[in-house]
Amino acid sequence: MTRLGSGGVEIGPLGFGAAAIGNLYREVGEEQAYETVDAAWRHGIRYFDTAPHYGLGLSERRLGAALRARPRSAYTLSTKVGRLLEPTDRGGDDLAHGFAVPAAHRRVWDFSADGVRRGLEQSLARLGLDRVDVVYLHDPDDHAEQAFREGYPALEELRSQGVVGAIGAGMNPSRMLTRFVTDTDVDVVLCASRYTLLDQSALADLLPAAVERGVPVVIGGAFNSGLLADPRPDATYDYARAPAEPLGRALRMKALADRHGVTVRAAALAFCSAHPAVASVLSGARSAAEVRDCAEQFATPVPAAFWRELRETGLLPAEAPVPTEEGPR
Repeated sequence: MTRLGSGGVEIGPLGFGAAAIGNLYREVGEEQAYETVDAAWRHGIRYFDTAPHYGLGLSERRLGAALRARPRSAYTLSTKVGRLLEPTDRGGDDLAHGFAVPAAHRRVWDFSADGVRRGLEQSLARLGLDRVDVVYLHDPDDHAEQAFREGYPALEELRSQGVVGAIGAGMNPSRMLTRFVTDTDVDVVLCASRYTLLDQSALADLLPAAVERGVPVVIGGAFNSGLLADPRPDATYDYARAPAEPLGRALRMKALADRHGVTVRAAALAFCSAHPAVASVLSGARSAAEVRDCAEQFATPVPAAFWRELRETGLLPAEAPVPTEEGPR
């Protein structure tokens, strides 16, 4: 377990990303969503991450309902602010944003202090909980000035008041996350898809800064939105159909993993976990079977010979750390 700041919040090495139960890409039934969360609990997962963006609040509602009977002190829950959900009657679906839900709300970017407070209040209502443990500023890519000038100080105030235990930022690009690490007093940052077997761009800035400042990093998108989970021509990479170049590398990694008797999924999870800055790896799942597979892959030892050959074939740069022992932390 890793402690985040001084607020008593802890997270384990494997977390549950709840975007999929918010109908990411396709529908997930209500019962299946609850069974998925139950399976995560059975496999020892106690860190759960969600956001208003995921299914226009559906992920938060389902996750809150699935966890409601659990002792509140027994798990850590994070959500995000920066997108307010406002009712709309425009009809249709939300598939343009990646979620198979009715477009009954619209997302409104708001990283103001008031927007942060309102967003957290709305999330608590959807979750049906009286508190969350971690709040991230979500995807402030095009809203840096407001996020740093207004949103972040609002989170600091909420933390000082004891409303939340830990604060941070979550997004894909590592450059702005590095600024949060070096220029603010965040407790944690969440970096999605920029430290994986296919993309190590966070190795150039974020991860060294996090080690130096002692800020834990949560890694999301370890499978690059699907390609490393099951490399095939129709797989997704960064939420779109995989281009030829990363697809080719993923297929070569899969062939190499097969030769060493492991899956590329196990290798992807072990790689993310191996960096000393990384405190937790989030894995999304839409079924109990997917949760079980993820837990099993996370616990699977990856031979040192696999990592050597990965580097020798140029599929992994020499500066990227790999597990020093067979298997993840």
